[in-house]
Amino acid sequence: MKTQNKKIVVTGCAGFIGSNLVDKLLSNNHRVIGIDNLSTGQNKFLGKAFKNKNFDFVNMNLSNLNLLKKKIKNIEIVYHLAANSDVKSGFDHPKKDLEQNVICTFNLLESMRYNSVKKIAFTSTAPIYGDTKLIPTPENAPLSNQTSLYGASKLYCEGLIQSYCEGYDFQSWIFRFVSILGPRYPHGHIFDFYKQLMIKDKKTLKILGDGYQKKSYLHVSDCISAMLIAIRKSKKKINIFNLGCNEYLNVRTSAKLICKKLMIKPKFIFTGGKRGWVGDQPFVFLNTKKIRNLKWKNKINIRNSILDTVDWLKSNHWIFKKRK
Repeated sequence: MKTQNKKIVVTGCAGFIGSNLVDKLLSNNHRVIGIDNLSTGQNKFLGKAFKNKNFDFVNMNLSNLNLLKKKIKNIEIVYHLAANSDVKSGFDHPKKDLEQNVICTFNLLESMRYNSVKKIAFTSTAPIYGDTKLIPTPENAPLSNQTSLYGASKLYCEGLIQSYCEGYDFQSWIFRFVSILGPRYPHGHIFDFYKQLMIKDKKTLKILGDGYQKKSYLHVSDCISAMLIAIRKSKKKINIFNLGCNEYLNVRTSAKLICKKLMIKPKFIFTGGKRGWVGDQPFVFLNTKKIRNLKWKNKINIRNSILDTVDWLKSNHWIFKKRK
């Protein structure tokens, strides 16, 4: 049951998923404190939230433990979405995942412990499963070798959170996502394809790998509804859920859908290989039976999620401008 005088914290509140989550929580009449350093998040994503009297924004880094302890007070639950999400370039800056994912998560947990805040919802990721051969992949799959620093850092964060649940009587909800699509989508293959085709060159489209990488996706609205249902219905000390669709498609099919939507027919150029980049998972398809057993199901399929994302990008070309 919601404690009326307590607030909800959303870290990474100005990001893609975070800002959509903030809007949903505010629409449900929650009081929300959003924390973001705006390194990748966008003020524009919070345009609706800033007009709501139940929203307070804090511009700060989670690396500042002393300041964070002052902000995490009288809180019902923390939604921890802040992270470095640049999976593809992780090996170009190996320290970033450690600093922004692992250490910042530790600081958040310590701030919660200091203020006796016991509930945390954490956005993890499908890459923690590494090169798994178990497809569709369930939550209890044996963890294969890690292929990305991003996935490895998220797995470490999961371990930290579970340890705090055991040692300090926290309660956690850990969500392992496939790639998320929809309004405010700021990076990923649709962003890259659209930018190539509509900003640079409509005649050719460069596709990393051989294009046969198979991926599952989920619309951001379905992602958020799954999170809220899981938190409401699943009451164990540690709750882990895969979030995704019961379908997948390959990158070539996704590219064709995007091009058809844009009414262009470029030549596809493939870089080759089964992986798009070092650390890429050639097949991502999660078993989502556990969340579906809570009477959740996605309302938007992958194809419509892709088209909705393209529509948003078409209406928001500002997202492609280089930030100052």
